[in-house]
Amino acid sequence: MDTPEFTALLRRHAALIHKIACAYCRDVADREDLVQEIAVQLWRSRTRYDERYRHTTWIYRIALNVAISFYRRERRHHNRTSEIDEHLLVVEPAAPSGEIQRLLGCIGELGPLDQALVLLYLEGNDHESIGEVLGISTSNVGTKLGRIRSKLREALDRPARANPGKDPHGPG
Repeated sequence: MDTPEFTALLRRHAALIHKIACAYCRDVADREDLVQEIAVQLWRSRTRYDERYRHTTWIYRIALNVAISFYRRERRHHNRTSEIDEHLLVVEPAAPSGEIQRLLGCIGELGPLDQALVLLYLEGNDHESIGEVLGISTSNVGTKLGRIRSKLREALDRPARANPGKDPHGPG
C-alpha cells in the first residue's frame, strides 16, 4: 500500500479511529496522542495487511490493540503520579446525563477487552466480525456479551437497590 492509498484509507476510516480513541481516553490530549499512535502503527503494519479481510477489520484489530496498550500504560503512569494541585485542573465540557452517563460509567469500569467488545457491538458489528477483530471465536463473543450484559444490568440496578425508597433518577 503506497502513501496516497494509505492516506485515503485513513481519511475514510478516521471516524472509526476517533471512536476507539474516545472509548479509551477521556482527556483530549491523550485522545490525540492515541489517534497518532494508531496511525503510526497502521503505517508500520500496512505491508502485513491480508487482503482476505476487510480494511475495517484490520483497522479495528490494530487500533484496539494500540488503545488497550495505551490505556494500560496511561493507567500505570496515572497510578504512579502524585496528586495534582487544584489550580492545574482543567474543567471539561459537561458529560451526558442520566442513564447514558451511568451506562458509560459502567462500561468504563469493564476491562479493556470487554470495552472493545462492547464498542464493536455498539458499532453494529456481528459476532463473527467481532471475533475476527479480537481474535476470539464467534461463540466466545456471544458468551462474553451475555456476561457483559449481566454485569451492566447488575451495575445499573445497584444504586436502586441501595436506596429502595428513593428514585435513582430524581433529585437527591
